[in-house]
Amino acid sequence: MTPIWRVFKQWLPLLLIGIFPALIFGQDTGFLNLDPVVGSESLSKSLSVVVLLGSIGFIPFFLMSTTSFLRTVIVLSMIRQAIGTQQAPPNMVITGLALFLTIFIMTPVLQQVNQLAIEPYSRGEITQVQAFERGAKPFKAFMLKHTREKDLQLFIRYSQAPAPATYNDISIFVLIPSFIISELRAAFQIGFVLFIPFIVIDLIVSNVLLSLGMFMLSPAMISLPFKILLFVLADGWNLIIQGLLVSYQ
Repeated sequence: MTPIWRVFKQWLPLLLIGIFPALIFGQDTGFLNLDPVVGSESLSKSLSVVVLLGSIGFIPFFLMSTTSFLRTVIVLSMIRQAIGTQQAPPNMVITGLALFLTIFIMTPVLQQVNQLAIEPYSRGEITQVQAFERGAKPFKAFMLKHTREKDLQLFIRYSQAPAPATYNDISIFVLIPSFIISELRAAFQIGFVLFIPFIVIDLIVSNVLLSLGMFMLSPAMISLPFKILLFVLADGWNLIIQGLLVSYQ
Protein backbone atom coordinates (compact mmCIF):
# COMPACT_ATOMS: atom_id res chain seq x y z
CA MET A 1 0.00 0.00 0.00
CA THR A 2 1.50 3.33 -1.08
CA PRO A 3 2.02 6.12 1.47
CA ILE A 4 -0.43 8.38 -0.39
CA TRP A 5 -3.21 5.80 -0.28
CA ARG A 6 -2.48 5.07 3.39
CA VAL A 7 -2.77 8.76 4.25
CA PHE A 8 -5.95 9.05 2.19
CA LYS A 9 -7.53 6.14 4.10
CA GLN A 10 -6.62 7.85 7.37
CA TRP A 11 -7.86 11.23 6.16
CA LEU A 12 -11.24 10.06 4.89
CA PRO A 13 -12.67 9.11 8.31
CA LEU A 14 -11.92 12.60 9.63
CA LEU A 15 -13.86 14.07 6.71
CA LEU A 16 -16.74 11.75 7.46
CA ILE A 17 -16.88 12.69 11.14
CA GLY A 18 -17.10 16.34 10.18
CA ILE A 19 -13.91 18.28 9.54
CA PHE A 20 -15.79 20.45 7.08
CA PRO A 21 -18.42 21.46 9.65
CA ALA A 22 -15.52 22.43 11.87
CA LEU A 23 -14.18 24.72 9.18
CA ILE A 24 -17.58 26.37 8.79
CA PHE A 25 -19.15 26.20 12.22
CA GLY A 26 -15.98 26.35 14.28
CA GLN A 27 -15.52 30.03 13.52
CA ASP A 28 -16.70 32.83 15.74
CA THR A 29 -19.02 34.46 13.21
CA GLY A 30 -21.37 36.14 15.65
CA PHE A 31 -24.48 34.60 14.13
CA LEU A 32 -23.66 30.89 13.84
CA ASN A 33 -21.74 28.97 16.46
CA LEU A 34 -22.35 25.32 17.21
CA ASP A 35 -19.58 24.89 19.75
CA PRO A 36 -21.99 24.77 22.72
CA VAL A 37 -24.07 22.13 20.95
CA VAL A 38 -21.23 20.04 19.56
CA GLY A 39 -19.28 20.20 22.79
CA SER A 40 -22.24 19.31 24.94
CA GLU A 41 -22.26 15.84 26.41
CA SER A 42 -26.04 15.81 26.23
CA LEU A 43 -25.97 15.64 22.45
CA SER A 44 -28.07 12.64 21.55
CA LYS A 45 -26.81 9.87 19.30
CA SER A 46 -29.59 10.49 16.82
CA LEU A 47 -28.52 14.12 16.41
CA SER A 48 -24.92 12.99 15.98
CA VAL A 49 -26.01 10.74 13.13
CA VAL A 50 -27.88 13.64 11.50
CA VAL A 51 -24.80 15.87 11.76
CA LEU A 52 -22.64 13.06 10.35
CA LEU A 53 -24.90 12.46 7.36
CA GLY A 54 -25.17 16.18 6.71
CA SER A 55 -21.40 16.63 6.76
CA ILE A 56 -20.93 13.91 4.13
CA GLY A 57 -22.86 16.04 1.65
CA PHE A 58 -20.33 18.86 2.08
CA ILE A 59 -17.33 16.73 1.09
CA PRO A 60 -17.45 17.58 -2.69
CA PHE A 61 -17.73 21.29 -1.87
CA PHE A 62 -14.89 20.94 0.64
CA LEU A 63 -12.75 19.20 -1.99
CA MET A 64 -13.29 21.91 -4.59
CA SER A 65 -12.97 24.93 -2.33
CA THR A 66 -10.08 24.16 0.02
CA THR A 67 -7.66 22.01 -2.01
CA SER A 68 -5.74 22.12 -5.28
CA PHE A 69 -8.57 20.39 -7.16
CA LEU A 70 -10.03 23.60 -8.64
CA ARG A 71 -6.85 24.78 -10.36
CA THR A 72 -5.96 21.28 -11.52
CA VAL A 73 -9.27 20.41 -13.14
CA ILE A 74 -9.51 23.81 -14.90
CA VAL A 75 -6.01 23.52 -16.38
CA LEU A 76 -6.66 19.96 -17.59
CA SER A 77 -9.94 21.05 -19.16
CA MET A 78 -8.29 24.02 -20.87
CA ILE A 79 -5.58 21.92 -22.47
CA ARG A 80 -8.28 19.74 -24.03
CA GLN A 81 -10.00 22.83 -25.41
CA ALA A 82 -6.70 24.25 -26.69
CA ILE A 83 -5.93 21.09 -28.63
CA GLY A 84 -9.52 20.94 -29.90
CA THR A 85 -10.13 17.25 -29.28
CA GLN A 86 -13.66 17.91 -27.94
CA GLN A 87 -14.29 14.92 -25.63
CA ALA A 88 -10.84 13.31 -25.62
CA PRO A 89 -9.86 12.70 -22.89
CA PRO A 90 -13.41 12.41 -21.52
CA ASN A 91 -14.62 14.34 -18.49
CA MET A 92 -14.38 11.28 -16.25
CA VAL A 93 -10.68 10.85 -17.05
CA ILE A 94 -9.93 14.54 -16.42
CA THR A 95 -11.84 14.52 -13.15
CA GLY A 96 -10.16 11.29 -12.01
CA LEU A 97 -6.69 12.59 -12.86
CA ALA A 98 -7.42 15.89 -11.10
CA LEU A 99 -8.65 13.99 -8.04
CA PHE A 100 -5.53 11.84 -7.70
CA LEU A 101 -3.26 14.82 -8.38
CA THR A 102 -5.10 16.63 -5.60
CA ILE A 103 -4.45 13.75 -3.22
CA PHE A 104 -0.79 13.74 -4.25
CA ILE A 105 -0.39 17.52 -3.80
CA MET A 106 -2.32 17.57 -0.53
CA THR A 107 -0.41 14.64 1.01
CA PRO A 108 1.79 16.87 3.26
CA VAL A 109 -1.35 18.62 4.52
CA LEU A 110 -3.11 15.31 5.09
CA GLN A 111 -0.12 13.99 7.00
CA GLN A 112 -0.29 17.01 9.32
CA VAL A 113 -4.02 16.42 9.83
CA ASN A 114 -3.25 12.81 10.64
CA GLN A 115 -0.58 13.71 13.19
CA LEU A 116 -2.39 16.61 14.82
CA ALA A 117 -5.98 15.37 14.82
CA ILE A 118 -6.67 11.81 13.70
CA GLU A 119 -4.06 9.92 15.73
CA PRO A 120 -4.65 11.80 19.03
CA TYR A 121 -8.42 11.47 18.55
CA SER A 122 -8.18 7.73 17.84
CA ARG A 123 -6.13 7.31 21.04
CA GLY A 124 -8.72 9.23 23.03
CA GLU A 125 -6.32 12.02 23.94
CA ILE A 126 -8.48 14.84 22.54
CA THR A 127 -12.17 15.42 22.05
CA GLN A 128 -13.99 15.54 18.74
CA VAL A 129 -14.19 19.34 18.85
CA GLN A 130 -10.44 19.59 19.47
CA ALA A 131 -9.84 17.20 16.58
CA PHE A 132 -11.93 19.46 14.35
CA GLU A 133 -9.96 22.54 15.36
CA ARG A 134 -6.56 20.89 14.93
CA GLY A 135 -7.52 19.29 11.62
CA ALA A 136 -8.64 22.62 10.17
CA LYS A 137 -5.34 24.42 10.84
CA PRO A 138 -3.23 22.69 8.12
CA PHE A 139 -5.93 23.43 5.54
CA LYS A 140 -6.03 27.09 6.56
CA ALA A 141 -2.23 27.29 6.30
CA PHE A 142 -2.35 25.75 2.82
CA MET A 143 -5.02 28.17 1.62
CA LEU A 144 -3.21 31.18 3.08
CA LYS A 145 -0.01 30.17 1.30
CA HIS A 146 -1.74 30.15 -2.10
CA THR A 147 -4.08 33.12 -1.64
CA ARG A 148 -3.21 36.56 -2.91
CA GLU A 149 -3.18 39.35 -0.35
CA LYS A 150 -5.26 41.49 -2.71
CA ASP A 151 -8.05 38.89 -2.71
CA LEU A 152 -7.93 38.62 1.07
CA GLN A 153 -8.21 42.37 1.43
CA LEU A 154 -11.22 42.41 -0.87
CA PHE A 155 -13.29 40.07 1.29
CA ILE A 156 -12.00 41.49 4.58
CA ARG A 157 -13.08 44.96 3.46
CA TYR A 158 -16.60 43.86 2.54
CA SER A 159 -17.11 41.42 5.42
CA GLN A 160 -17.93 44.32 7.79
CA ALA A 161 -15.86 42.60 10.45
CA PRO A 162 -12.89 43.97 12.40
CA ALA A 163 -9.60 43.63 10.54
CA PRO A 164 -7.68 40.54 11.79
CA ALA A 165 -4.50 41.24 13.69
CA THR A 166 -2.67 38.27 12.15
CA TYR A 167 -3.23 35.81 9.32
CA ASN A 168 -4.26 33.16 11.84
CA ASP A 169 -7.19 35.35 12.88
CA ILE A 170 -8.69 35.42 9.38
CA SER A 171 -12.15 33.88 9.33
CA ILE A 172 -12.72 30.84 7.14
CA PHE A 173 -15.67 32.69 5.56
CA VAL A 174 -13.15 35.22 4.25
CA LEU A 175 -10.36 32.78 3.45
CA ILE A 176 -12.31 30.27 1.32
CA PRO A 177 -13.69 32.72 -1.30
CA SER A 178 -10.32 34.51 -1.39
CA PHE A 179 -8.58 31.21 -2.04
CA ILE A 180 -11.10 30.26 -4.75
CA ILE A 181 -10.65 33.42 -6.81
CA SER A 182 -6.87 33.21 -6.39
CA GLU A 183 -6.97 29.66 -7.73
CA LEU A 184 -9.20 30.73 -10.64
CA ARG A 185 -6.76 33.50 -11.54
CA ALA A 186 -3.78 31.13 -11.44
CA ALA A 187 -5.62 28.52 -13.52
CA PHE A 188 -6.53 31.04 -16.23
CA GLN A 189 -2.97 32.35 -16.32
CA ILE A 190 -1.70 28.83 -16.97
CA GLY A 191 -4.47 28.26 -19.52
CA PHE A 192 -3.48 31.41 -21.45
CA VAL A 193 0.09 30.15 -21.78
CA LEU A 194 -1.14 26.74 -22.91
CA PHE A 195 -3.33 28.20 -25.67
CA ILE A 196 -0.56 30.22 -27.37
CA PRO A 197 1.33 27.43 -29.26
CA PHE A 198 -1.89 25.85 -30.50
CA ILE A 199 -3.23 29.21 -31.71
CA VAL A 200 0.00 29.66 -33.68
CA ILE A 201 -0.57 26.32 -35.38
CA ASP A 202 -4.14 27.32 -36.25
CA LEU A 203 -2.93 30.58 -37.78
CA ILE A 204 -0.24 28.85 -39.84
CA VAL A 205 -2.65 26.23 -41.16
CA SER A 206 -5.27 28.86 -41.97
CA ASN A 207 -2.78 30.97 -43.92
CA VAL A 208 -1.49 27.95 -45.84
CA LEU A 209 -5.01 26.87 -46.82
CA LEU A 210 -5.89 30.41 -47.79
CA SER A 211 -2.80 30.76 -49.99
CA LEU A 212 -3.60 27.43 -51.70
CA GLY A 213 -7.19 28.50 -52.32
CA MET A 214 -8.66 25.63 -50.29
CA PHE A 215 -11.56 27.61 -48.88
CA MET A 216 -13.80 24.56 -48.40
CA LEU A 217 -11.47 22.78 -45.99
CA SER A 218 -11.90 23.44 -42.27
CA PRO A 219 -8.66 24.83 -40.77
CA ALA A 220 -9.60 23.31 -37.37
CA MET A 221 -9.85 19.83 -38.87
CA ILE A 222 -6.52 20.14 -40.71
CA SER A 223 -4.65 21.63 -37.75
CA LEU A 224 -5.90 19.05 -35.23
CA PRO A 225 -3.41 16.29 -36.18
CA PHE A 226 -0.53 18.79 -36.07
CA LYS A 227 -1.56 20.01 -32.61
CA ILE A 228 -1.79 16.45 -31.33
CA LEU A 229 1.62 15.70 -32.85
CA LEU A 230 3.14 18.78 -31.21
CA PHE A 231 1.62 17.86 -27.85
CA VAL A 232 2.94 14.28 -28.06
CA LEU A 233 6.43 15.26 -29.22
CA ALA A 234 6.71 17.85 -26.45
CA ASP A 235 5.57 15.26 -23.88
CA GLY A 236 2.76 17.63 -22.99
CA TRP A 237 1.11 15.68 -20.20
CA ASN A 238 4.40 15.33 -18.35
CA LEU A 239 5.12 19.06 -18.68
CA ILE A 240 1.63 20.11 -17.58
CA ILE A 241 1.57 17.82 -14.55
CA GLN A 242 5.08 18.94 -13.62
CA GLY A 243 4.04 22.57 -13.88
CA LEU A 244 1.00 21.98 -11.65
CA LEU A 245 3.11 20.22 -9.04
CA VAL A 246 5.75 22.96 -9.08
CA SER A 247 3.08 25.67 -8.71
CA TYR A 248 2.21 24.26 -5.26
CA GLN A 249 5.75 23.96 -3.96
